[in-house]
Amino acid sequence: MENSKKSLQRYTIIIISLFCMFGFRLLPAPAGLSASGMQVIGVFIGVLLLWLTISIDWPSVLMLGALALVPELKFSAILSGAYGNSTFVFLMYTFVVTYALSKTSFIKRTALAFITSKIASKGPWHFVTLYFASIIFIGCFISPTVLFFVYLPIVEEIYSLLKLEKGNKLAAMLMIGTVVMCGISSGMTPIAHVFPLIALGLYQDMYGVAINYANFMTIAIPVGILCTILSILVFKFILKPDMSSLKEFDTHKISGIEGKVGTDEKIILGVFILVIALWILPGLITPIITTGPINSFFNWIDGFGTAMPPLIGLVLLCIIQFNGKPLLSFSEAMSKGVSWPSLIMCASTLALGSAITNADIGLTTWLSNGLTPMIANLSPMIMVLIFTLWAAIQTNISSNMVTSTVVTAAALAITASMTHVNIAGIVVNIGMMASYAFATPPAMPCVAVAGSSGWTNTLQMMKYGFIIMVLCVLVATFVGYPIANIIM
Repeated sequence: MENSKKSLQRYTIIIISLFCMFGFRLLPAPAGLSASGMQVIGVFIGVLLLWLTISIDWPSVLMLGALALVPELKFSAILSGAYGNSTFVFLMYTFVVTYALSKTSFIKRTALAFITSKIASKGPWHFVTLYFASIIFIGCFISPTVLFFVYLPIVEEIYSLLKLEKGNKLAAMLMIGTVVMCGISSGMTPIAHVFPLIALGLYQDMYGVAINYANFMTIAIPVGILCTILSILVFKFILKPDMSSLKEFDTHKISGIEGKVGTDEKIILGVFILVIALWILPGLITPIITTGPINSFFNWIDGFGTAMPPLIGLVLLCIIQFNGKPLLSFSEAMSKGVSWPSLIMCASTLALGSAITNADIGLTTWLSNGLTPMIANLSPMIMVLIFTLWAAIQTNISSNMVTSTVVTAAALAITASMTHVNIAGIVVNIGMMASYAFATPPAMPCVAVAGSSGWTNTLQMMKYGFIIMVLCVLVATFVGYPIANIIM
């Protein structure tokens, strides 16, 4: 009976979504909106409903078929804009390269280097700060979900060594903090992080200009560091855990890794550092060295786009052998290291974004003309606050990728004719906040795992997650956006 009820609900949602995607064109359009504009809105509503209730993979493929029926769009161009987009290729190659790094011992070694350092042993809050700092550092380069499950056995070992019981506030803080830091770190760089990349990709599709990764990180890293500090202050002065068990804690009791770093691991790390350098050095060096061969060299590298560095890294890892075997098994990395549902959805959102901002369809013009009179008199900071808060709230109650797509598309449409706001700065804030998902179970898998672990619970996750979310919104608005105004 229960299965029949769920099946009926599922088919009802699918039928409603199909009507939106394929039947909206037949409905009367508001003044100034074309039938194709109505059709794109219907596709957007239909796929959003499926994303939120059914799945993110096959509805993304269905959406491409629905867009093909819009007269102004050609199916070959839709597929090219989705799967041929440089963002899609960049993500696929980056997933593969970061998978190679995740198979080494570097992540745990780095974590242990932080939490067993002399600074960490100076006191309980020194230890907690270094523990969280290790997550922030590693999380700049690793998927938040992968990172959480790397840290889960570490934090559980800490519980065991401290003899903490479930319900203990210190145990809850470490678990909540692990989730929060995974979210914050994933918004600090676009490396192996889907959510900021969707926002940046939609901006590039509309304006034909990319937001430089170095510029993104110049904004996002200070915001992330400030949000981390504020999170620790929330734990210290609002959660107020009993830190007595940490006062005599010998951090060196935490299980280390036997042996030295292998040659193969060193090579993998070297290749990963090379990939990162090729991403960020052009944006850092060309504004300083404006002429000459060095400027020309880095402009030449930058001209290949963001997909070339991980392509180089991938090929090097497959070519270089150690003990008769390649450092990276391409087939294994493609099957185990690539999040295909996320990648397929990311590709489809890029195609949807192109349809929404297509000048021939006129949807952005209609939205801009309708909303501009209502918001034209708002100050830039109020507009930034609205979009930043919207992204933060939605990402904590629904999908991160849906949030990045929906809020970015809305921001681009509404601000299309405005000259008094830094649109790129707003997009960067949306990309960051779409990653800051740590309050409710639907936000990220790690939130659900943490909330059901017994070390914390859903209510605690929501309480402290939303408190930290509000603080992060304020930091992104009043620190991140002003930095964007300076550098972009």
